[in-house]
Amino acid sequence: MDDETPQSDAPTPRMFSWARNSAIYRLDRRMHTEKQLFDAISRKARQKFEHIGEAQVKALADSAVKFAHDNKALDDTAYAEISTRAGMRGGRSKRMIARKLSQKGVAGETVAAAVAEADDFYAALVLARKRAFGPFRRGELDDKRKAKELSAFARAGFSFEIGKKVFEMSFDDAQQALEAGRHL
Repeated sequence: MDDETPQSDAPTPRMFSWARNSAIYRLDRRMHTEKQLFDAISRKARQKFEHIGEAQVKALADSAVKFAHDNKALDDTAYAEISTRAGMRGGRSKRMIARKLSQKGVAGETVAAAVAEADDFYAALVLARKRAFGPFRRGELDDKRKAKELSAFARAGFSFEIGKKVFEMSFDDAQQALEAGRHL
């Protein structure tokens, strides 16, 4: 495009085709939130097409998100529920899961609904097993180690009560609680 040709605000059919194919490629590789897909298509459109205007970028990103919705490949509610279950299995607290979902652009009410049924106690047990804390501790307990373990629970977003409860459990009780919560 030379400097004398006026730039249109409407993307070309080739641009729309690229946006659709790019959305398919991205969603085939992993789940996205609406915001993640919108941002990714916007960023790549600016890189791919020279002299593209902001109105064109927005139109391409909007069309990619609409295409994904129309084909049921984009669902923030399902994304939030899946991320919540995965977070719990990874030892993350409700608070940490909610913060991460919010950063990814999931709406507040969707985040609240997804983390409402999350079990912080189970997630704290998983964290304790991963980090060899509390009932899973291998070494001797001294004041320094006790402070380190309890503060790790707090930094992970768990309440003091949950951290203390897990910290004081026996190994057998902790194993039974993990087995009972494993259906998640």
